[in-house]
Amino acid sequence: MAKYKLEYIWLDGYQPVRNLRSKTQLKDFASFPKLEELPDWGFDGSSTQQAPGGSSDCVLKPVAVYPDSSRKNGVLVMCEVYNADGTPHSSNDRATILDDPDAWFGFEQEYFLYQDGRPLGFPENGYPAPQGPYYTGVGYKNVGDIARQIVEEHLDLCLDAGINHEGINAEVAKGQWEFQIFGKGSKTAADQVWVARYLLNRLCEKYCVDVEYHCKPLGATDWNGSGMHANFSTKYLRETGGEPYFLALMAQFEKNCMEHIAVYGPDNHMRLTGLHETQSIDKFSWGIADRGASIRVPHSFKKNGWKGYLEDRRPNSQGNPYQIASRILKTISEVPKP
Repeated sequence: MAKYKLEYIWLDGYQPVRNLRSKTQLKDFASFPKLEELPDWGFDGSSTQQAPGGSSDCVLKPVAVYPDSSRKNGVLVMCEVYNADGTPHSSNDRATILDDPDAWFGFEQEYFLYQDGRPLGFPENGYPAPQGPYYTGVGYKNVGDIARQIVEEHLDLCLDAGINHEGINAEVAKGQWEFQIFGKGSKTAADQVWVARYLLNRLCEKYCVDVEYHCKPLGATDWNGSGMHANFSTKYLRETGGEPYFLALMAQFEKNCMEHIAVYGPDNHMRLTGLHETQSIDKFSWGIADRGASIRVPHSFKKNGWKGYLEDRRPNSQGNPYQIASRILKTISEVPKP
């Protein structure tokens, strides 16, 4: 038997953006624990905006488990929050979402690394050279001295945890980076995004760096905002598809435009301006290889007979992947198959 460090991770009750919370429990196990072996655990919901002080008990129910290579016998435990009576807490965005293991999601998480109140690489006053050389950039003047070290360490932590990363790169603005995660099913994909965010936040503590997920942290300037583009497909889209079905699907996305915007992350009006490769927030469009469209259609999708995956470019970097994936599935479910 060995003592395992179980890091219980959950989302708090803050609005409009949930914060990650965690605490450690020590338990004896003969080997790395399985999900069904992990106990429920309580916490003080009055300190996380999830309960009043007079009745503050909330319950953490483990839903996914990952190795934590940064700690000896470390375990990352993603949890849902429940009330003491066994019902899902109102802040539990995972418990009731639409899910389908045949629906595949790829999330492109952009973010800024901040230090001393400004993006890494920004001078104390003013701005660095304009955007251009930073996207997929190489060299100190483009990426600085610690950013790549952070993103490489983060990648290794995530891979050790079994999180399905598909890539990393420096982004368009200085101090801005991206990682991509692919998962099968709304809950699986979103769990991995949240745990990857947790690992990045925790890693940056030792570098005295903050992760800025706001979708337009530099405000009304000529600097890109941050998105979390959602690539998606269903079994029908991958195997059958067809132009009539695709056009009906796009019509349904257009009909539900504002329902999507409502869960695609706060302050999106600051980012979806029609500039910097975005469609305006109150409009919907699709286009083949069009980075300024609401939904970008890859060339391969049309060449393959209108089959494959699509990219919704509207979700932003603060978006809740549980809600994003569920909203996409809801719209897809409303389209009859020919």
